[in-house]
Amino acid sequence: MKIYTNKNNTGTLKLLIAANLAAKKVEIVEAEFEDDVFAGPRQLPLLEVDPELRFFSSNAAVQYLFPILDMSENGQWQQLQEWEATRLQPSLSAALGKSPASDVKQVLKSSLEHVNGLLGGHQYVLGDKISAADISIWSTLYPLTHNDDLREQYLKELGNIRRWSDAIGGAKSVQEAVRQWGGSPTGPFGQISALGLPQVANLVSPAGSPDDDAEVQEGPTPEEIEAAKEGWLNGLSKLQPPLKQEKIVLPVKGRKNVLITSALPYVNNVPHLGNIIGCVLSADIFARYCRLCDYNTLYICGTDEYGTATETKALEEGVTPKQICDKYFEIHNNVYRWFNIGFDYFGRTSTEEQAEITQRLFLKLNENGFVSSQTVDQLFCEKCDRFLADRFVEGTCPHPGCGYEGARGDQCDKCGRLVNAPELLQPRCKVCAHPPVLKPSEQLFIELGQLEPSLRSWMSRWEHLWSAPARAVGRAWLREPLRARALTRDLRWGVPVPLDGYRHKVFYVWFDAPIGYMSITQCATKQYEAWWKPDKEYDVSLYQFMAKDNVPFHVVMFPATVLGVNEGHLLVKHLFATEYLNYEEGKFSKSRGVGVFGNDAQDTGIPSDVWRFYLASIRPETSDSSFSWTELGTRNNSELLNNLGNFCHRSLSFCSNAFKGLIPEPNPRRSDYELMALVNREIAAYVQNMEKGRLREALRHVLSISRLGNQHMQSEQPWVLLKGSEDDKQRGATAIGLCCQLVALLCALLAPYVPDTTRKLRGQLNVDAEKLRLNPENPRLLRYLPPGHIIGKPEPLFVKIEQERLEELRARYAGTQSQRADKKNSKTLDIAELEKAIAEQGDAVRKLKSTTKDKSVWQPEVEKLLELKKRLTEAQKQAETRPAANQAAGDVASLEKAIAEQGDAVRKLKSTTKDKSVWQPEVEKLLELKKRLTEAQKQAETRPAANQAAGDVASLEKAIAEQGDKVRKLKASTKDKAVWQPEVNVLLDLKKRLQALQVKK
Repeated sequence: MKIYTNKNNTGTLKLLIAANLAAKKVEIVEAEFEDDVFAGPRQLPLLEVDPELRFFSSNAAVQYLFPILDMSENGQWQQLQEWEATRLQPSLSAALGKSPASDVKQVLKSSLEHVNGLLGGHQYVLGDKISAADISIWSTLYPLTHNDDLREQYLKELGNIRRWSDAIGGAKSVQEAVRQWGGSPTGPFGQISALGLPQVANLVSPAGSPDDDAEVQEGPTPEEIEAAKEGWLNGLSKLQPPLKQEKIVLPVKGRKNVLITSALPYVNNVPHLGNIIGCVLSADIFARYCRLCDYNTLYICGTDEYGTATETKALEEGVTPKQICDKYFEIHNNVYRWFNIGFDYFGRTSTEEQAEITQRLFLKLNENGFVSSQTVDQLFCEKCDRFLADRFVEGTCPHPGCGYEGARGDQCDKCGRLVNAPELLQPRCKVCAHPPVLKPSEQLFIELGQLEPSLRSWMSRWEHLWSAPARAVGRAWLREPLRARALTRDLRWGVPVPLDGYRHKVFYVWFDAPIGYMSITQCATKQYEAWWKPDKEYDVSLYQFMAKDNVPFHVVMFPATVLGVNEGHLLVKHLFATEYLNYEEGKFSKSRGVGVFGNDAQDTGIPSDVWRFYLASIRPETSDSSFSWTELGTRNNSELLNNLGNFCHRSLSFCSNAFKGLIPEPNPRRSDYELMALVNREIAAYVQNMEKGRLREALRHVLSISRLGNQHMQSEQPWVLLKGSEDDKQRGATAIGLCCQLVALLCALLAPYVPDTTRKLRGQLNVDAEKLRLNPENPRLLRYLPPGHIIGKPEPLFVKIEQERLEELRARYAGTQSQRADKKNSKTLDIAELEKAIAEQGDAVRKLKSTTKDKSVWQPEVEKLLELKKRLTEAQKQAETRPAANQAAGDVASLEKAIAEQGDAVRKLKSTTKDKSVWQPEVEKLLELKKRLTEAQKQAETRPAANQAAGDVASLEKAIAEQGDKVRKLKASTKDKAVWQPEVNVLLDLKKRLQALQVKK
């Protein structure tokens, strides 16, 4: 028997130990990957038993040389061998490389801890007898166990591994094998494959154990290699013509039509990162993938605006529900724009279209006999003359031992327990503080029990296409018989009920919100039934994205409504729900303001693509996951910068420098087609996971392609080949050309995840987006860049995020939003800022006092106001002691900023009310600020010209930067010129003054 091997290959050590233990003689033959000894994949070592029997897998060779005698252990052995080959060996190889990333070290440490655990209480990994698993794992760990520095670094706390390693290493047959091998534990180590080092398990898919169900991937088969060759030569010509993008997207006959919705975000706060990845970002990634595949795609979403929470928020802020909805619609819209969420249409539910479609569906549901009426007891405020929803009632918590006086009608915030509103002690109306009375109210109900058989039949047909969390929630709801559920409630803000006797009521938000998908489609296309009641000749599929708390409304309530209406409306086939995203050690919470919110992400200065990539990589697809600032930095620095960014920049830079940007004519060899075949596996897995809504797993396969490219670059070393013979130069040109094609492929596959980055990369590739498409029916590497194509200028795609920056951000976003605000207010503020803070706090106190007489509610806010006034008095005293010149220098810029902000506040107040008593005090503050500015400017004129210019230039430059940012935000949020033109005028005036100063200087 012969072992063909390169130098210092630890796989060869496995074979030698197995042969010595089994007393079998082998001959060692030095080989390189270019030698003509490979009938299959070019992998070393290669065991040749005879001309007809060869093993290119070192673990398969070990099994042949040292077979399992006890077949009961065969399954365990195979699992361990698979794990060693796919997890342990790749992570060790990567960790021993130059400057390994922290995530790679973490994967290795996790694997070592697993081995240490297997050895607990046993002499060997499978018990008290040595097995082939021991041989493979021991040989792979040889560089760690026999290198003092690495042994101290990785094995200091792992006593079981050290004991086991020393015991096996002491055997004479093993010592003889090490002598025959002749390798060094310090490296460099021989490559296992012609493609370079094996890929390391990615943190996106946590390092697993031998119990994982992962299938072992051997080298490419002859069929895969031939398919790769065919795709390379002819695949591009088989792409169907690109779909023409229409302004109004309607279903197209003969095409796959995809309707995508994300759960409608509620307008009571700024969305946090958990909301974003659970709904809109996931749906956006999928929609961009669908367009990449040339599916006819419509992606719609909008704000959910009706219900109690909106009325409550409006009450807190002293405005109407419509004003609250307008405010938060713009906030949501701005956040999603910054995240590059590419809606075809982002609408809202407070529209005439919503009311019309909701009422029509209800009337049909009622006509079909699925609506009934019931009388329920509710709290009624005689002073306000209205029934009170749970959140409009406050009182003393009824739970023993609590007694909190500010408990709500649905929950007590002190003890955390649920509350039934009529059980509150000393209840009071949140609007007027008057005690309510219990009064019967007649409501309409949907008879879910009558619809349950149809619902169960529908669910059993399609649930196999749903994500695991969606299936679990749906099945849980159907474990018990469904009961009638209230359709109506006594509120004023909502879709009115179009039925005599109930016209003073509105629909529950759970009923009308999902109908918002239809009404928003109507606003977008004016033909919503083309999508929601499609002709049989059109292939239309509905895909819905949400977090698991929204699943019941999408798999029980809304489908039951559609089935009850029975007019052929579209029902969801593919429902992709996620688990929850936690924040560091706790949970995200919109109500409590815990976590990183959409506007926070924007304020960090970290590009939106980095946030998109990181959130996709930790998307909670099968279990809860956690946001971590440290991991955000690791993902950026390791995956984006060192893996993707490094490969793309190196490949294009080689092409630019060696060939003046001209894509060279390739001459692929067998090893190149083997690489293409492995890449095609990853593309196929990417498509398969994308189609099933597994966006995180799909991303893992994109990163694997980048790793294969990096390994190929390192293996081929084109920078060396281009200096060699003509044959070497051809190989070098082929390597660079193939790597550039992989960059184009990565640009296509990454487009759903990082749209800004891929836009830049397309510019560097000098290729249009429509050229970088994917054939989902036959996914494979195509020659996107023809020979002779000229690329653009290569530039780095990502920048490093320093650990210090991450620690700063972690500290900034600790606690709740209110705590952060308090912390911010605790810093030293100048006079103008303190006056603004006092005005805002005073307004907040007045609104609170107008909504409740409960002193415990508003007294803390009064104390904050008093503290601010105290600090203002101190600041004013300090200001009087400053030199006049310094005072003027600081106050001019501060006052100009304060005047701009106060002017904005006045305009907004005037637009919301005609009551002069409301906005006149704010106008007077504005006039006072302008008066002080005039005085400050006069003082500034008395300073020496040089000092005045030096001080004012810096102040004006800062003011211009801030004002410019403000103008951009306003323009992004509204097209109403009347809103932002005054701010533009302020900006132009600042620039004019700066120019005048610079001319004088």
